[in-house]
Parts: sequence; structure tokens; C-alpha cells
Amino acid sequence: MTVTIHSTFLPADDPEKSLAFYRDALGFEVRADVGYGTMRWITVGPVGQPQTSLVLHPPAADPGITDAERRTIAELMAKGSYASIVLGSSNLAETFEQLQASGAEVVQEPADQPYGVRDCAFRDPAGNMVRINQLT
Repeated sequence: MTVTIHSTFLPADDPEKSLAFYRDALGFEVRADVGYGTMRWITVGPVGQPQTSLVLHPPAADPGITDAERRTIAELMAKGSYASIVLGSSNLAETFEQLQASGAEVVQEPADQPYGVRDCAFRDPAGNMVRINQLT
């Protein structure tokens, strides 16, 4: 039996800005772009890795969420503390330079961490924390 991570979800409150970050700056390919009313679910993923996808979804789209919960989600996203993802790069310095040149918000430049990895961090347009580890 093999179990893999097939899809993970990150909130995206501005689909076009999210596409500019994940597609244009990171180089992910768009696999699906599905709309419903004014909302969009955009599936992106690394080129050459069709088994792993990231779904950029409208925050608080669940009809079971209350208005108060929607406000809380919006507040947490604005602070950058609602969602995060850790990516890996074969060339962290190059990836950092590419994202920085795109205008992405730098949270941390590449650094060796005391827990044994070298990484950097950005915020995507929705405020999600995106950490990128150097792959060995």
C-alpha cells in the first residue's frame, strides 16, 4: 500500500494575485481553474509532479461557517497566521532570488536553522506563510 499527499488546500482571497505568485513566480503549472459564482478554486502544482497539487480556494466558502467565523478567518489571514505550507527546493538561493525579484513579501532570508535545515520564508498574496527548505 502506498499513501501520498495528493492535494492540500490554501485560502486565496485574490485568485489573480495568487496565480502570479504560484504560477508566475514559483513556476507551478495550473491544473484546474473552476468557478462557482464569484468564487474560484485553482489547482496548481510543480511541473513534473502531477501527483501533488495545491488547491487555492476561497476562504470561508463553506456555507456552514457563520459571519463571525468569516470575520475571524479574514483577521487571521490579514495577520498571516491562518495557513502555511512548506515547500522544498533543489536550489534555495535561486528560488529565493526568483521570489524576491517577483516582489513577494520576504519574511526570512535563507538561513541555517538550529533544527537542521536551511530555509527561507515568504508570505503569499493571501498572507499564507510559505517556507522553502533546501533539499539535500
